Amino acid sequence: MDEQPIEPTQSGRPVAVITGASSGIGKAAAKALLQLGWRVVGLGRNKERCQQASTELQEAGDEPNQFTMLNANLAMLSEVETAANAINLLTSRVDVLLNNAGGVTATLNLTAEGNEHTFASNYLGHFMLTQRLLPLLKITAACATRGSTRVINVSSSAHLRAGPIDWDNLQLTAEFSSGAAYCQAKLATLLFNTALADRIAKDNIVVHAMHPGVVASNFASHGDEAMRQHLANAESIDPQQAAETLIWLACSPEPGQSTGGYFFNCQPADINPLAADPKIANKLWHETETLIARSMTHDGA
Repeated sequence: MDEQPIEPTQSGRPVAVITGASSGIGKAAAKALLQLGWRVVGLGRNKERCQQASTELQEAGDEPNQFTMLNANLAMLSEVETAANAINLLTSRVDVLLNNAGGVTATLNLTAEGNEHTFASNYLGHFMLTQRLLPLLKITAACATRGSTRVINVSSSAHLRAGPIDWDNLQLTAEFSSGAAYCQAKLATLLFNTALADRIAKDNIVVHAMHPGVVASNFASHGDEAMRQHLANAESIDPQQAAETLIWLACSPEPGQSTGGYFFNCQPADINPLAADPKIANKLWHETETLIARSMTHDGA
């Protein structure tokens, strides 16, 4: 929907791609960047929410077609592929990729491609989207101010309760637990952050991750009873507050001076030592490439 190529008058604007832009933190971040003059391409899973958000966010910019919304379920890698192809047709540059979308299920839910939904929507989809957009990011970085081209990954303090990784049960489909699956997916996100930062530092691309805090939303309603109780007892913040760190990581000069960091409230945050282990990060990278290749040839049987 709303797929209009960037017009010549917009060619000089920085471009952000934001997953989960139809609601919550992603929508708040999209609005803030539009108000700062950015061109924004948003991805969202729910068609109705995408349409509503698109109408609202179009009004936040100061030029027609400054915001574009694409409908894509990141848990389905075939849809990630389609969205990446659309983005490559929409723009010749990506200055910042905000891997923000997430989700959780109360019970074991396998996608038609054979992946556990929480692992796929939080981690696999973002891994693949980033890979498909790396050529645009590298083109942008080659002509940009050092440190201004960035990939930002949204993780969670839940990753602190994950691990060690069972490589024979990577997606935790055996004896499934909603909370454990979410913690594992967010640990995987930070391991991806570690590996990606090392791999593309030479390309002048900064990579960071962040914990948004407990955000007031309907997120907990999709988890199991233990998760709902845990989040009900936590102090929550509104999406605009949570998005402040995302915007800081996307735009501020300070984060551009380093790479591979993990932040909360614009400050370095505690990290699970597993998440910073380069050997584990590289092993997960290769396991993920195998998973994606297998998923893209899955026949739904």
